[in-house]
Amino acid sequence: MLKITDQYFWNLVLLIFLGFLVVMGTIILETEARLTVAELTIFDVALVVLATWRLARFLGQDSATKFFREQFYDLKKTARSYTLEIPVHGPRRTILDILLNPWQLSIGLGAVVIFIYLLTPYAVYPLLILALSGLVGILEMAANLLTKKLPTTEQSYPQ
Repeated sequence: MLKITDQYFWNLVLLIFLGFLVVMGTIILETEARLTVAELTIFDVALVVLATWRLARFLGQDSATKFFREQFYDLKKTARSYTLEIPVHGPRRTILDILLNPWQLSIGLGAVVIFIYLLTPYAVYPLLILALSGLVGILEMAANLLTKKLPTTEQSYPQ
């Protein structure tokens, strides 16, 4: 059975708004871009991908940006304290859904990063910092996987 909620309205409104921003960004890049998409090299693409990945992790999961994500929660009073709860409906729910989903967040941030990268040469340095941070994060995760101790059959377990 299909469940209809007013949340679909807010999802559609935000989707239309983001589509409008992409169209406007495309129009701006037609006349003002320092690079065209055809001129991008493998280095440029890798830089944008790693910078987008790190920025999405920073906004969606990092403790330094937790204060920003908390602005979209509802504050509920319990018997002894206050708790943060996801809103049931409304635009804050839609924005919070995007912030908590790395797939959705990376689409929007990818559009912003590539727009800024194609628009101005001043974006290269901050995006390079984000890309290096992303590469270090990937290397750290790989090192953690490689050094993870797995239990062997020779270990004795208490009985």
